[in-house]
Amino acid sequence: MTYEWQPTADYLEHSNVARLMQRLDVKTADDLRAVSVEDIGKFWQTVVDDLAIPFHTPYTQVLDLSGGVEWPEWFVGGGVNAAEACLSRWAAEDPSALAVVHENEDGEVTTLTFAELDEAASRLRAALRELGVGKGDAVAVYLPMIAEAVVATYAVAGIGAILVPLFSGFSPSAIAARLRDAGAVAVVTADGSRRRLRPVPMLQQLRAAREQCPTVRTTVVVHNLDEPLDLTEDELGWTRLLETAPDPVVEPTAASDVLLLAYTSGTTGKPKGAVHTHAGFVLKTASELAYGFEVTRGRTLAWITDMGWIMGPLSIFGTHSNGGTLLLYEGSPDIPDTARLWNLVEKHRISTLGLSPTLTRTLRAASTARPNQDLSTLRVIGSTGEPWDPESYEWLARGVLRERVPIINFSGGTEVGGSFLCPYPVEPIRSCSLGGPALGMDVDVVDDHGTSLRGAIGELVCRQPWPSMTRGVWQDPDRYHEAYWSTFPGIWRHGDFARADEDGWYILGRSDDVMNVAGKRVAPAEIESVVAADPDVAESAVVGVPNPQKGEAIWVFYVARAAAASSDDDIARRVRTSVAEEVGKPFAPSRVVRVEQLPKTRSAKILRRAIRAAVVDSDPGDLSGAENPSAVDQIRLQLHRER
Repeated sequence: MTYEWQPTADYLEHSNVARLMQRLDVKTADDLRAVSVEDIGKFWQTVVDDLAIPFHTPYTQVLDLSGGVEWPEWFVGGGVNAAEACLSRWAAEDPSALAVVHENEDGEVTTLTFAELDEAASRLRAALRELGVGKGDAVAVYLPMIAEAVVATYAVAGIGAILVPLFSGFSPSAIAARLRDAGAVAVVTADGSRRRLRPVPMLQQLRAAREQCPTVRTTVVVHNLDEPLDLTEDELGWTRLLETAPDPVVEPTAASDVLLLAYTSGTTGKPKGAVHTHAGFVLKTASELAYGFEVTRGRTLAWITDMGWIMGPLSIFGTHSNGGTLLLYEGSPDIPDTARLWNLVEKHRISTLGLSPTLTRTLRAASTARPNQDLSTLRVIGSTGEPWDPESYEWLARGVLRERVPIINFSGGTEVGGSFLCPYPVEPIRSCSLGGPALGMDVDVVDDHGTSLRGAIGELVCRQPWPSMTRGVWQDPDRYHEAYWSTFPGIWRHGDFARADEDGWYILGRSDDVMNVAGKRVAPAEIESVVAADPDVAESAVVGVPNPQKGEAIWVFYVARAAAASSDDDIARRVRTSVAEEVGKPFAPSRVVRVEQLPKTRSAKILRRAIRAAVVDSDPGDLSGAENPSAVDQIRLQLHRER
């Protein structure tokens, strides 16, 4: 029987989203969704009131659409600064409460209260101002998940500068491309990080990138490794800068002032700088973590992510806008073993834990036994970034969590500033489901003509704007319009295929990942969920390969479990049979290939387009965000040998 979460009285009566339902006088999550898009201006005003988001200057109008749906103006005339809304208010109201907890692979722990975080951000803010950094300047944060990343985030926001978070594993060329596009004047970095017990250099990567970035005047360096740190003349040490006297003045930014440029990973072309504002990003992330993930004062959120992905900034601003504690884990979550994640939950009393389906599959492959750590503090498991397979989802929900914790599997994107689809703890949640539209998001699934679809694969769209909708692609308004508004005029097309039916909403992959086999669409996730059920398969990726008879043929690439007992031929035969029986004979894979590893981003998304490029022997594109780019070459070489 397929697993389904059933909300308990605690969630129905005492959750954050239950409080919002009472405020809006609705009884069910679907009623709440409907109310949230009847009058989106009125709804977002209710969220501002419910979460007490502080505006230093009142606004005269919640939403102005006179410039068109593509260019909405939110909180017209209002003023809010993310550093005030997420940090200063709590430093004044609850100074001794924990704001940040950091743990590295060695088990070393650093903590900051809201008062300590506020003072550190104030000192860095003062130092940056003395260095000539001001409102509207772009400042990149190229740091691992350490406490200094949070300090830098609020210091940049506090002077009204533009935050440019960068992935900690980027190559020099990827760093340089983003610094040049943003016109960054300063970078905050570290000498390095530690991952899988090995030092990962960062400063030398940045030094190579800076040779191509004439706008960068200042580099601030955190000494994060045990090795000696030798700085050049134009590099400034973090510790020394924080000796600067605090600057109590937070820049009074307008609601529509730019807070951050969130760059896409670059796996679908040239990276796009999504533009997010102080009011829009704070409000959307606050609502996400409050209503979907049960974050509030006295609770701790940990999300296994990176500053360079949208979940990094979302975790910071979303957690602190609700007064919660943010746990940062620096390193690989399976070091020294796969119990590390559960040890973190027990040790730090985590209430919301964010992890990917890929990480869950890794944990499940290592051991099917239930963890013996105390997981009683968990209230929500969060997930995003890729589709689930039922076996891993249900192993987590039933085997690990004993059906007492909801899995909030939400989906959105860098340019969304949060989620399009999200289930809530107060409703039944079917296995692998995304629940339904997120609050305030007028989301739909449509056919090629823009007509609503149910029970069939279609394009995911949004019919009305939302506060954190990107205000364009940085310095490229034409690309913004082409990417999101050109397919269905007046409707945002996100680029994902999805299906909505009586069981819930499901993302089936990027539109350009979905395969067309003899005129029939099928998503990789549909095939991969079947492959995942094989007892000898740890994980898989499915791609479409050009075929003269079918248009596209399905190829399956899989990584075997360490204890796999079957031969490659037996596994391939079972996979073909299972897919034919459960999805349909036309979709039986033409090839089933065992590989040592699948290429992934550091946020654990499988790079299917790169795998397909290896098959057809073409350029895999930008792999700067990949955790293991060599996997593409390994697959290419393996296929050449087999031909």
